[in-house]
Amino acid sequence: MSLFKEFKKTSRHLSRRQRHEHKKDAPILHTEKLSMRYENGYALKDVSFSLQEGERIAIVGPNGAGKSTLLKIIAGVQKPTSGAIQIFGHAPDGHVCIAYVPQRSQVDWTFPVTVADVAMMGRVGHLGLFRNPKSHDWDVVHHALDVVKLDHLAKRQIDQLSGGQQQRMFIARALAQEAELMLMDEPMTGLDITSQEDIFRIMDELRARDVTVIVSLHDLKMASERFDRVMLLNKDLLAIGLAEDTLSPENLISAYGGNLQLVPTDDGMLTIGDTTCCEGNNEHA
Repeated sequence: MSLFKEFKKTSRHLSRRQRHEHKKDAPILHTEKLSMRYENGYALKDVSFSLQEGERIAIVGPNGAGKSTLLKIIAGVQKPTSGAIQIFGHAPDGHVCIAYVPQRSQVDWTFPVTVADVAMMGRVGHLGLFRNPKSHDWDVVHHALDVVKLDHLAKRQIDQLSGGQQQRMFIARALAQEAELMLMDEPMTGLDITSQEDIFRIMDELRARDVTVIVSLHDLKMASERFDRVMLLNKDLLAIGLAEDTLSPENLISAYGGNLQLVPTDDGMLTIGDTTCCEGNNEHA
């Protein structure tokens, strides 16, 4: 996907005139029997759950489990086949408070824009289409870049960034959007330990701001150690809750089947392997 196409899609979505006021006491996110069906079968089926403000949630499951599909539906850029989803009591459309950080592999990094240009894309919902940013908008962008430690690279072309810097740039775009719900699709993939810790440092700052963060992952150990709750997904929602309950051997075998080996260790159950194939072009995570 080129950044230009991504920009147009985001612009159309965020600049809609109708904006929803948040309903008092409504959960930040609630789904009820959410399903997505393609010609070759279900990507999601009857998924129901609720989240509260400030939670940090990991979504785990095999390839093709529906993780990316779920995030796109929550973001409002993909319509479910059936079921209901509400953000603060309303449908996802019209919410500028939702930010979606895509997989890096889905982006054309040769598109000629700078780091600051991408971060400014997060201001579209506040500016409206084709309106020039004001000094306040640039202040917000540079603050967002400072939070992710990229302000010194604001004028750099995006194809000159490392993988970790690319991921932090998209988080800066979400920060510039002033999002209250941040959706991150496989943000740790391909990053070294230092870059992963940079992402978690930013997540800690988001928690301090009561920003709810939903992250899709393949690393079960990371999910169990670094998140408040874990959602185990394989088209159906198999479990959601504390890691020690969700990632039980029985649940993991239900999710991964013969593609997962469970090895007892002194620190608990070690999980090895995930070789389930992706389900065509509809779902990549």
